[in-house]
Amino acid sequence: MLFEWLLGSWLLMLDWLIRLAALFWIPSRTTPGAARSWLLLVGFVPLLGLPLYLLFGHPWLSRQRVQRQAEASQVIREEQALQPPLRWTPAPDTATAEIVPLIERQGDFMPIHGNAVDLLNNYDASLQALIEDIDQARERVHLLYYLMFDDAVGEAIVQALQRAAARGVHCRLLLDAVGAKRGLRHYRHRLQAIGVDVRAMLPGGLRWRRSGRMDLRNHRKIAVIDNRVGYIGSQNLARAQFVAGFPNKELVARVRGPVVAHLEAVFASDWYMETGQRLDVLTAVPVCLADVPTQLLPSGPAYPFSNARDAVNALIHLARRRIVLVTPYFVPDEATLSALRIAALSGVQVQLILSASTNQRLTSWAQEAYYDELLRSGVRVALYAPNFLHAKHLTVDEDIALVGSINLDIRSFALNAEIGMLCYDAGMVRQLAQIEADYLEQSRPLDLATWRQRPAWKRSREGIARLADALM
Repeated sequence: MLFEWLLGSWLLMLDWLIRLAALFWIPSRTTPGAARSWLLLVGFVPLLGLPLYLLFGHPWLSRQRVQRQAEASQVIREEQALQPPLRWTPAPDTATAEIVPLIERQGDFMPIHGNAVDLLNNYDASLQALIEDIDQARERVHLLYYLMFDDAVGEAIVQALQRAAARGVHCRLLLDAVGAKRGLRHYRHRLQAIGVDVRAMLPGGLRWRRSGRMDLRNHRKIAVIDNRVGYIGSQNLARAQFVAGFPNKELVARVRGPVVAHLEAVFASDWYMETGQRLDVLTAVPVCLADVPTQLLPSGPAYPFSNARDAVNALIHLARRRIVLVTPYFVPDEATLSALRIAALSGVQVQLILSASTNQRLTSWAQEAYYDELLRSGVRVALYAPNFLHAKHLTVDEDIALVGSINLDIRSFALNAEIGMLCYDAGMVRQLAQIEADYLEQSRPLDLATWRQRPAWKRSREGIARLADALM
């Protein structure tokens, strides 16, 4: 009896010590929203919550990776200072003039003119265009992707790299260690045997402490071929049906002009962060007659600030007439939710296009918890039905468009390395607006009165899932 009493007392003391330690430790190292979620978990199950927080609670990167990103940023800024003719200057007293300095100060890249941008929203056609460009490569092929599967698309990309390597093209392939686990396991040795340099980003296992928090991921999707053409968008290297029952709908931008060298700089930065090897970035890229002004927006935990979140929120606040946001995952932080609500209540037409189907159930439940507040504020919410809408883009009024890999969720804002490209061009906005209009024609708009008729148990489920927003 005495032993059982002592054991119980010791466990009770440990239980409260963990709670008290969490109360002093967690709020000083995470955002208030995330701290509330973690404190709730630790309060309910201290012995489980504490180790989970130590593993996943703070989006830390190793000191070496943060230093390497700072070094890469410095090189990018110095190289751009040597190319003043490429800088594009927006008209004064416009939304563009306000957003450009923020993007440059946080993400390093200045706005540049002389680019051609083709929007590709046909899944198979965009992959075929990428393969054709790889087949025309003469010097180098650099691919950086979050996900690569061992399926028909993965095999087609590998065969294109094999053909390029056989011509003497220097091919490098950067894949996220978790997202592209299947592709790495199936293709890595095969590609390395023919001279393709294959690297895994943010590897786990026993090496995770040398990289960062275990669930940090590189979510970028970039291709650069000969500094002649580049790709940026939402599409991975896998079949549209790589998740059974959820065929993906994507959007990719195929670009030419000086922005290709900037995409190459992002690839070189990630390569340096993973390998310590410095790559030469070719800066002499001819301008195009299309002359679309663009600006890259890289983001991730290696940067001092939440670049993607700050840029998206600034764009929402800068909208004066209309903003359309397309994302597969919508679990915003309080700042983003507030920005959307304020914009709508101020008279801006705010249109949110989400996917009716989902491949992440908990995220979907948390997402639904925001609909009531959004609809009450006047935000229009539409659910796209034909496919899993995995595209990520937005348009602001008639002159700003953003395309890339950035989701409107806390994971994308705080935990993932992402990439976006802003286009300051009315023609590009019109093209993207047409794509958005096509989505809306195939979407179901949500109505507040109808939405409130859902069963009470669903509301409870949504509320509980929302409590875990910072953990997703």
